[in-house]
Amino acid sequence: MPSHQSPFRQTHTEEIATPPDPVTESRQREVIQYLKQVIEPILKNDIVSLGMVRNLRVVDDYIYLRLYVGKHQHHLQAEIQSALSPVTWCKKIYIQICTIPGVRTTLAISSGKGGVGKSTTSVNLAAALSLQGAKVGLLDADVYGPNVPQMLGLGQADVKVIDTPNGQKFLPLEAHGIKVMSVGLLAEPDHPLAWRGPVLHKIVTQFIQEVEWGDLDYLLIDLPPGTGDAQITIVQESPICGVILVTTPQQVAVSDVRRSVHMFRRVGIPVLGIIENMSYLICGHCGDRTPIFGSGGGQQLSAELHAPLLGQVPIDPSICMGGDTGTPLTLTHPDSTVGQVFVQMAGAIETTFRPCEVLTG
Repeated sequence: MPSHQSPFRQTHTEEIATPPDPVTESRQREVIQYLKQVIEPILKNDIVSLGMVRNLRVVDDYIYLRLYVGKHQHHLQAEIQSALSPVTWCKKIYIQICTIPGVRTTLAISSGKGGVGKSTTSVNLAAALSLQGAKVGLLDADVYGPNVPQMLGLGQADVKVIDTPNGQKFLPLEAHGIKVMSVGLLAEPDHPLAWRGPVLHKIVTQFIQEVEWGDLDYLLIDLPPGTGDAQITIVQESPICGVILVTTPQQVAVSDVRRSVHMFRRVGIPVLGIIENMSYLICGHCGDRTPIFGSGGGQQLSAELHAPLLGQVPIDPSICMGGDTGTPLTLTHPDSTVGQVFVQMAGAIETTFRPCEVLTG
């Protein structure tokens, strides 16, 4: 059995051996209440509800926590110190800043199951954000099906390792103005990525901590489908400020997405919105829309999660062709129906995360 602890499962032995200490529990609840007074100004919610505070521990008269932030949020450390100043029993507060150097906003793209077009959505959303003038990186963390390099025309390019003041780091490749790192760039062509738990954990952690991204407005992380070890490691180890869920209209896909939602809620990662892929097929002759895979799944999830339905992407053979040839449809035909949907979604993300910069140009 693995020896590491998981926030999603406590062993029966631990539950018996470590009964809760009433004083410590009371102090931890007090600390959480004070931390909830610290509001992240962009998302307009407290840092506890946003999952920015993790690994909170109260040991004797000391407070320990990790603060997961983007490069523009380091000021929250001082705000935490100020918010906790009324805690009379605390001798010292230890805050470990966890960030990806140079990255302003980290967003996860997730799905409950494979085959719903999550990687295609990630690639085209990255392209649409790039068209908005943003500096974008795309981390393909789908260790079971790393398709992003092919979708961006990178093939089996070599990844370089460079020396930095913080040690050796991977240098991401670049395609269509988007910086890219992928498990698929390191694996042998057509070989299965048969990595087990400890190796998988190490590789995923390296991808988060040991890539020299430079200055980015957005880092999109294309997560593996489902709720396994890789997904848990990524959401625990990276400063993800929110997740965008990709689904298709049918109820089977919606049910799988709900499982992912529970995982994100356990670690406090907010759901920023829903993207419904393969929503309908547009007739090339009359322009009528036919919902081949049913309808209403994205709207249903949006209502359940109180998260906006960011967009409904139609079925278009051109988007598949763009993925096969390494030229995303949103870049080559931004005025197409698919392109317009992605550009609109990118605009909504920009309005949320870079309102001042957008207004000032």
